Amino acid sequence: MLKTNEDKLVEILVQCKPGPPRIRAGWRVSHEGKPFILPSIGGITLNVRVGDSAFGLAGDHIEPGVSCSANPEKPFEFPNDSLQILSCIGNEARIVSGDAKGEKGIVTGHHGGSEHVMIDFPKNVLEKLTYDDKIMIHARGQGLMLMDYSDIRLFNLDPSLLKKMKIKEIKGGKLRVPVTTMVPAQCMGSGLGSPHVAAGDYDVMTSDPATVREYHLDQLKFGDFVALMDHDNSYGRAFVKGAVSIGIVVHSDCLLAGHGPGISTLMTCPTALIEPVIDPNANIADLLKIGTKRKKAS
Repeated sequence: MLKTNEDKLVEILVQCKPGPPRIRAGWRVSHEGKPFILPSIGGITLNVRVGDSAFGLAGDHIEPGVSCSANPEKPFEFPNDSLQILSCIGNEARIVSGDAKGEKGIVTGHHGGSEHVMIDFPKNVLEKLTYDDKIMIHARGQGLMLMDYSDIRLFNLDPSLLKKMKIKEIKGGKLRVPVTTMVPAQCMGSGLGSPHVAAGDYDVMTSDPATVREYHLDQLKFGDFVALMDHDNSYGRAFVKGAVSIGIVVHSDCLLAGHGPGISTLMTCPTALIEPVIDPNANIADLLKIGTKRKKAS
């Protein structure tokens, strides 16, 4: 078992509420020069969950489950900035008001730009939610460290999820990490160059059909763990030859230039100490039995 500093992590309750859908007025134009008006970020999304395909939706930048904010009117300010940084993938969330009071869910991602935290709840719970309901997230994970692998940094990751990722220690001081997809460095777009990765995401560009086919990018699902090759996220999102970062798919494919499925960072190393291995079931829905893998309510 990987040794971590889990017992030293600070656990903080952070509060949020569902963020209403946000759509800019008028037409937007795709990377192919085609105008569109489609659903986009935010909302209580009933039929898109982790485990579903991130492609083929009649939408742009769709966020699965409930898109949450501490302050939808001021997404880049306190307390929403604290919510973004402290909430980690795999954290438990609990509804504390309204008809769905007491129901529990799981944090599955955070999306830069919209500044939303996405939470998975069963569909029957989603249907009871309103945009005035309050949700408490049991935030823990920022500051998580691997005690025997100081060059590998962790971000945005609940320690309980880390334990379920089927990571193996191998020779050479390396870790073998299951992923569904290995994304080449040249495909990383919007969000590249951000100064830190403790919030938000960056996008796998899908504007070149041949590259999408070659690397099977159109097979990505919400909640997939993926390897970003030759990318170091230690102190921001940067191209570094030989580096490997592990992330999770948090929003859908996009029509805008420079965009595509969004990836939140979970692990990163500036050298090749992370060895990704393909596993079609490397998805948070499979590991935590949520989203499409959640048992239907009786």
